[in-house]
Amino acid sequence: MAIEVNGKTIPTTDSGYLENYLDWDEDVASKLAEIEGIELTDKHWDVIKYLRDEYVNNGQNQPMERVVLKDMGKVWGSKPSSKDLYQLFPLAPTKQGTKIAGLPAVRRKGGY
Repeated sequence: MAIEVNGKTIPTTDSGYLENYLDWDEDVASKLAEIEGIELTDKHWDVIKYLRDEYVNNGQNQPMERVVLKDMGKVWGSKPSSKDLYQLFPLAPTKQGTKIAGLPAVRRKGGY
């Protein structure tokens, strides 16, 4: 599978995750979000950039949902609820958010 972004073909897995996280940029994220049926807001971008930073700069860390909630609370000034994150990413914040962030699929079980 692959997606087309700005005239460039970017390979994806059968599940729609990028094969190489280095192929990601904001245009790619917008295309992935469009495929997922999500219109990106500033809060989406905060989560996406956070997930990328954790993966790229923190030993390929893919934080669980409760850690994302805690850290987004620091960014947003008040801790969001699980429901708040699921409103942003209805198919699981750490999984769907990770996909749009161009990162490999989360392999752990559970999500909280």
